[in-house]
Amino acid sequence: MPSGTRTRPSSRATVLAVAWLVFFTVLQWSVVRYRIPIVATLTLATVALALWQWRGWQVRLTGPAVALALSGAALATLAIPLFSYLAPTGLAVATSALVAGPLVCAALLWSRGRGAVRAARAAGATAVLAYAVAAATAVISSPRPRIDVWVTLQQASDGIARGENFYAMNWTGSPGIQDAFTYLPWTAVLLAPGRWIAGDVRWALAVWTLVGVAGVWLLARHTWTAAAATALLLLAPGTLTQLDQAWTEPLLLTGIVWWAVLVQRDEAWWAVVPLALACASKQHLALLLPVLLVWRPFGWQRTLATGALTGVLIAPWFLASPPDFVHDTITLLLSFHPIKFANTLYLLALNTFGVTLPFYVTGVVVLGTLAAVVWTVRRRQPDLGQVLRWLALVLLVANLVNKQAFYNQFWLVGALVVVSLAVRVPAAATVPGDGAQQGAPAHVGGGRARSSREAAAP
Repeated sequence: MPSGTRTRPSSRATVLAVAWLVFFTVLQWSVVRYRIPIVATLTLATVALALWQWRGWQVRLTGPAVALALSGAALATLAIPLFSYLAPTGLAVATSALVAGPLVCAALLWSRGRGAVRAARAAGATAVLAYAVAAATAVISSPRPRIDVWVTLQQASDGIARGENFYAMNWTGSPGIQDAFTYLPWTAVLLAPGRWIAGDVRWALAVWTLVGVAGVWLLARHTWTAAAATALLLLAPGTLTQLDQAWTEPLLLTGIVWWAVLVQRDEAWWAVVPLALACASKQHLALLLPVLLVWRPFGWQRTLATGALTGVLIAPWFLASPPDFVHDTITLLLSFHPIKFANTLYLLALNTFGVTLPFYVTGVVVLGTLAAVVWTVRRRQPDLGQVLRWLALVLLVANLVNKQAFYNQFWLVGALVVVSLAVRVPAAATVPGDGAQQGAPAHVGGGRARSSREAAAP
């Protein structure tokens, strides 16, 4: 894609819509199967995101592009194999919601003229309703999914209620891991109310997802963009599988979204709290902190404060039993065997060529990417939306070279890119690929208020 003004914004939006659709469609297909075309697609997505970020192309969502993506999502939900444990009736209901919802949103978001604001609000409400129907159906129709993630989260929640250390517990009826809680503790703490109140952690996961969507509406430049981002986040191909399996990445997204909301509103010290909660929920978010350390709107002091608060949040479980904590959250994961249906370059080397890559290769690639991103962010000081995409790139590379990365980890990357497109862009902001002067710090505040007519424009 050429830089400068030679490429129309609508063309870039269309390319993005197609890329989004292909990315999430192959992710839906990837559960639970390994295929070389899936690995190739994810590799191309990584290269494309890196090139987009390096060149600094300006991309904004448009009505036709979003309609294309959502219509394609509905088709993918019908046509691409979908993994779930739902009973046939429940599967039919949830699938119907995830087909009808995107189609209705596509029609509403394409509309222009006087009623565009009302149509955008209706699209946002439709996306939330379709997601809620799918989530409720998944929990009710698949009350005991056969996955260790759900079993460990359910029983860890029970352990919290009894005052037990869930890092010292063994699991009953787990089809996978039997004696370890592999997440950081606040995954269990934040999801436990779903188990305590409604019997299933997936209720809390759905609620946290919608809390994240509420943050997107506060981030967005106008109503239409908020509604479009909501539909793309909630109705992506594979959403039903993620709901059924109790994968926890939406919890991480919510923490990052609310970090972004508070940074955008010049409340960067308060932004430490949601970011620390996210970091205290899953280990790999620590990779994001060096990037934020050199980004001046957040800075090294708040980044160190985030690390300190994360340490405080996880300390009770570590102090209760250091050996159990270290085993479950670090050593087990490092020594865990490769899972054959992970669509990563590590598994490509193993499954296709019979080569087991040494651990240091993954470390070199991830740390090299992180160093390059840190250097670039420190030099350019990009706006908030671009920072979110740089964070997505770090996670995407880490996923791609890992021995176990699945739909949920890649979903978080795609979700961060969607959120980045909803962020208000400062009026004076430009980017290096479109003629900006490099090295100037970006302002992240919201700017002037918009009229309702401006708020509707796709």
